[in-house]
Amino acid sequence: MSTPLLEARSLVKHYGSVEALRGASFEVAAGEVVSLIGDNGAGKSTFIKCLSGAEQPDSGEILLEGKPIHLDSPTTARSLGIETVYQDLAVAPDLDPAANLYLGREIKRGGILGALGMLDKKEMRRRASEEFARLGVTLQNVDVPIGALSGGQRQSVAVARSVVWASKVVFMDEPTAALGVVQRERVLDVIRKVRDAGIGVVLISHNMPEVLSVSDRVEVLRLGKRVARFTAGDASLEDLVGAMTGALVQEDVS
Repeated sequence: MSTPLLEARSLVKHYGSVEALRGASFEVAAGEVVSLIGDNGAGKSTFIKCLSGAEQPDSGEILLEGKPIHLDSPTTARSLGIETVYQDLAVAPDLDPAANLYLGREIKRGGILGALGMLDKKEMRRRASEEFARLGVTLQNVDVPIGALSGGQRQSVAVARSVVWASKVVFMDEPTAALGVVQRERVLDVIRKVRDAGIGVVLISHNMPEVLSVSDRVEVLRLGKRVARFTAGDASLEDLVGAMTGALVQEDVS
């Protein structure tokens, strides 16, 4: 692989006496879906927090397009084109899908009305409808609060909100959790479209068949460190489980 779009080198993170990351490394290229897997306690959540600016590693290096960066907050990460879809979705249930898409990035009306803080809701809805259509997100009604939508539709809006604003990398933490088969496939289709647009996608999932179906590569964390890397097309379910449990050991994956 050429220079990775986003790369982590030997990240270490302690919480008191607990060593959550023990020199963990990772990379994702533009236009690539990389799944990050591991058993509970492997360090996945801490790793993603460090790569998305929610936490800072105690040591190690993070590079974007080959240049070292310091992610001191999620806001800094977003300014660099790095977005995250969290497992709890973090949507505003009382706002409609368009307002959720533009949450924190609202479009103001022109002239004095904009200066007074009035929002251009019509324009936000128009642009939101275009983005939802581009990503294949189908909503029965874009004017109702997102809390009134189905779980799959809420999930799709949360995913769309991140991928619309991601210019470099998007992290997706269990984006298909608790979804039905049809809803899951729609979210996976969105992931593929984002990849095809040249954005790096990092998927965190416990669904191994799903990981193999949508990923280009798979990286495995165990006890706070990368222990295996696979090309998804060449890996089996047994390979992934073996690496996660320690039954399968790869050399030179640090």
